Amino acid sequence: MSTHEELRAALRTAASALKEYGPPFALAGSYALWVHGGPEPIHDVDFVVAEADTETAASTLGEAGFRIERPPEDWLFKAHSGEVLVDVLHRLNGVPVTPATLGDAEEHDVIAIRMPVLPVTCVLTQKLRALNEHHCDFSSLLPAARAVRERVDWEALRADTADNDFAVAFLTLADRLDISA
Repeated sequence: MSTHEELRAALRTAASALKEYGPPFALAGSYALWVHGGPEPIHDVDFVVAEADTETAASTLGEAGFRIERPPEDWLFKAHSGEVLVDVLHRLNGVPVTPATLGDAEEHDVIAIRMPVLPVTCVLTQKLRALNEHHCDFSSLLPAARAVRERVDWEALRADTADNDFAVAFLTLADRLDISA
């Protein structure tokens, strides 16, 4: 497990390289929620790039000193900095990341670097869409949703995840716990 300092250093290095050399990107996943007050992640850092820019992003991060790994999953690549993992996704739950997806990102100061960050509702939508019978762990989602609840468009989140029974179950629990109120 990486320390917060190691994760932050990898986030800072990757974001700096992508800002300087491209391509356009956005901070995603649990660190995007952290920017808005969620719990700080302890596993990895996630960025998104447009699917067409995947190779440029891999090249940029490789030049910045990251070891690039191409896993069998065809929707991301992994960039390693020592023991720290940075996932760079170009598809979110099977849907290609586009310039429009990146255009929805909001600029924030993150560890003293101004960068685009995916909106809270977008991140939670992707996290809920990823729930399935093989992965249905609400233990990290509940504290994150509680922490960022004022920034969530709950109506949009419900509409965008209505076809996933696991997401519906999570939202029912969020209602019962007064998280989504």
